[in-house]
Amino acid sequence: MSTSKNNTSKQLLWIAMAGIFMFFAGLTSAVIVRSAEHGWDSIDMPIWFWYSTAAIILSSLLLIIAKWQVKKGNSPSIYVLGALALGLFFGYCQVKGWDQLTAMGMYFVGEGSNPSSSFLYVITFAHLVHVIGGLVALIITSVKSLQSKYTKDNYLGIELVSIYWHFLDVLWVYLFVFLLYSVK
Repeated sequence: MSTSKNNTSKQLLWIAMAGIFMFFAGLTSAVIVRSAEHGWDSIDMPIWFWYSTAAIILSSLLLIIAKWQVKKGNSPSIYVLGALALGLFFGYCQVKGWDQLTAMGMYFVGEGSNPSSSFLYVITFAHLVHVIGGLVALIITSVKSLQSKYTKDNYLGIELVSIYWHFLDVLWVYLFVFLLYSVK
């Protein structure tokens, strides 16, 4: 794979991630502004969001190991598949977290909704949409990995999916901590 293609792919990924970052910066800024106004209710963070945090951190660690393995000439398949499984578990935990919110009487819109619960749903859903994009990339990378398409000289796919997934990981940890303290 040419260095030029590697550089272009990475640059485009970084530009896309900068756009995603700006989107979430806008949402978190809106939370800060709105939370200072009347009608902001306290919410206990669903336990499932804690589980999802652990899952996405572990999945990032598996992708770090996958990259190390492919650089050594070993198959990264088991680690990429593990990251994919944990990514799917992350999505499951998000849905269970929303179920827990509704069981607590916290809704996105309508009766029982409030600005804090609405923002919590919007931010977690928007992040999950970006995770779904990462899951698609992880599926493709898993298939290519199982087909032994990656070598110690050609592992751009693993590198790109790792960069994006680590970005989603750091973004989620930021959002989780931010929400943990802003919806209180």
